[in-house]
Amino acid sequence: MKPWRVVSLALVLPLVALFGAGARADTLRMAVTTSFANSGLAEILLPEITSDLGLDVELLVVGTGQALALGEAGDVDAVLVHSKAAEEAFVAAGHATHRREIMYNDFVVVGPVVDPALAAGAETAAEAFAAIARAGATFVSRGDDSGTHKAELAIWSKAGVEPAGAWYLSVGQGMGAALNTASGIDAYILSDRASWLNFANKGALGVVFEGDPALFNQYAYLPVNPTEHPYVNAAGAEALERWLVSDRARELIEGYRIEGQQLFVFNAVE
Repeated sequence: MKPWRVVSLALVLPLVALFGAGARADTLRMAVTTSFANSGLAEILLPEITSDLGLDVELLVVGTGQALALGEAGDVDAVLVHSKAAEEAFVAAGHATHRREIMYNDFVVVGPVVDPALAAGAETAAEAFAAIARAGATFVSRGDDSGTHKAELAIWSKAGVEPAGAWYLSVGQGMGAALNTASGIDAYILSDRASWLNFANKGALGVVFEGDPALFNQYAYLPVNPTEHPYVNAAGAEALERWLVSDRARELIEGYRIEGQQLFVFNAVE
């Protein structure tokens, strides 16, 4: 049996051609967010899934928007993302059989530790963003239709700010690459806490704002609808879901820590 592995987006079409309607029963293709991959949790969970279930899990690591597009096209068997409104629309359109909440963490506003925008003094995330905009301090946006990007845009909307101009840099990249850009130019950025803690190139950056309920970050599992795509590994997706809501998954998810901090809270209901 092959071990689990991460598959880049560039390999999606070859994988579809290879597996297609004849996908092996012990192979499961799952589109996941870059923040999930960057958190390091995949390296904890997936070997245990392979051991417990006999599933060779292949991760296609993309932003939430792309992950849902892969699910809609039937190019994956399941999706694990973090944008509730987009997920509910995906289910309502019949692309997934249902949506199952698995775990959550939170977003943090990262920026220069000297905090030129004085964002740390804000009472809400929207106020922190407004302070950054008023100061014209450089802000790096993922700009990739990911769950993090969607959350960022929602905060700008609450702040009453239309982010644009030389201070606002949209990079169209995943979480790790966007954090590298922010670190390289001492800019502000919105990151999920797990990716930030697992990020090695922090440079002069630190967490400048956290704790607002608006920064809540829920991850959910969506099995692709086999009625729309009969060739998907529906049995594998169902087995994986049962595992993800089990006590074994809870133990591994809540036991994963970086620098002594618990990165995810399990909230699945069996």
